[in-house]
Amino acid sequence: MIVIDNKLVSDEVIEEQFVCDLARCKGGCCEDGDAGAPLEKEELDFIVEYFDVIKKYMTEEGLKETERTGKYEYDREFGWVTPTVNGGICAYGFKDKNGVILCAIEQAYYTDKIGWKKPISCHLYPVRISKSKLDPDMEYLNYSPREDLCGAACSLGQKLKMPVYIFLKESLIRKYGEEFYKALEETAAHMKNR
Repeated sequence: MIVIDNKLVSDEVIEEQFVCDLARCKGGCCEDGDAGAPLEKEELDFIVEYFDVIKKYMTEEGLKETERTGKYEYDREFGWVTPTVNGGICAYGFKDKNGVILCAIEQAYYTDKIGWKKPISCHLYPVRISKSKLDPDMEYLNYSPREDLCGAACSLGQKLKMPVYIFLKESLIRKYGEEFYKALEETAAHMKNR
């Protein structure tokens, strides 16, 4: 485990290799799960603030689900999450002509320049954040790819020799800042030279 401030980072975040291979997995992580994408409390406000722009990219089924359940919902196990359509695809997901699931929120970010890219839980995948039950300020960052969905991403990461933390540089900086990422890079360099 790597300790940076109040974060415990799994060694696998540095040691393992990963690069999403959307052409192969088709964005299956947006469709296959126990609940929708976990949302942080401030992200609930972002969904409400940008919904009128985001909805332009949503499917009819996704829109109906947000009308039925709300723009987000509370799950007893995962906390605030995005709604899903019939327990499957995220309500904010849509499939392109190649069958790859894309994100309506991210589409609005790139096309309409809204100020929020997508839920940080999605942006950080395959790293998952969990909170300590004993110390609510302590966070654990664990590498958790799905064996059935992420085999191609693990293979591509190995082929490209891309460590997880480098693949996730943008999202790690977005979540924790430049100083955290610099400390993680320095730790990785130190571990490599051991």
